[in-house]
Amino acid sequence: MLTIGEYHTLIIDRDTEPGLFLRNKNGDEVLLPNKYKPESFEIGEELQVFVYLDHDERPVATTLTPKVKLDEFAMLKCVDVSHHGAFLDWGLEKHLFVPFAEQAYKMEVGETYLIFCFLDEESQRLVASSKVNHFVDNSILTVKEFDEVDLIVTNKTDLGYNMIINDIHLGLLYFDEVFVDYKTGDQLKGYIKKIRSDHKIDLTLSKFGYKSIEPNAQKIYEILKDNEGFLAYHDKSDPKAIYNRFNISKKAFKKAIGSLYKDKQIEILKGEGIRLKDQ
Repeated sequence: MLTIGEYHTLIIDRDTEPGLFLRNKNGDEVLLPNKYKPESFEIGEELQVFVYLDHDERPVATTLTPKVKLDEFAMLKCVDVSHHGAFLDWGLEKHLFVPFAEQAYKMEVGETYLIFCFLDEESQRLVASSKVNHFVDNSILTVKEFDEVDLIVTNKTDLGYNMIINDIHLGLLYFDEVFVDYKTGDQLKGYIKKIRSDHKIDLTLSKFGYKSIEPNAQKIYEILKDNEGFLAYHDKSDPKAIYNRFNISKKAFKKAIGSLYKDKQIEILKGEGIRLKDQ
């Protein structure tokens, strides 16, 4: 059986009036309509396609690339609303449906939403949900402390930003870890800072330990050289100013200049800034 909402590498079986019929090694077939047929092909050749349901709810293949596939999160724009629900542009001819019951709040045409794409068991159709927190689970964790992870911003809370971790778990990035305003759907790299006894996860954007000091120290050293050997930043500088200039936290900045100072690369001018030794 060909899974709906996934890519498949299939064999071109035969050329017919409506298009090419493709099959897998088990003999499961799907039609690739003429509008997606390659200019040149050979029977028996392999072709990678995406399989979904057409307007008549029949499995069909396409060579187009969707913006999201089964069991993935994505930011999609609402292009239509009916009395059944909303419809999102996901890059294919037939829009992705969001039932009213799966809308965190009523969707509006022209707005963009973070959604999760899943297979509705009752209708066996691909649908989307903006209730994204329903599709993350921390009961069985696949990450450990200090791991580098992929993050998607979901929403801002009183403490920080909720983040989807590796498309599986939910974590929190506290405000004291960031100095920019993130928007829902922003994607970034981060690290597992702490896993609590209740499986709640604290996140950080800074690498840990020695590995984080050397790259940051090198970055600051290069910026110093490009600025005539002096920068008006020190341990009393505003954390946001440090982040805007170096794209690192104040804690990481202090570690980095401490490393440079220990290696006798810089002087720390109290209340003024830092200067290269040879300047």
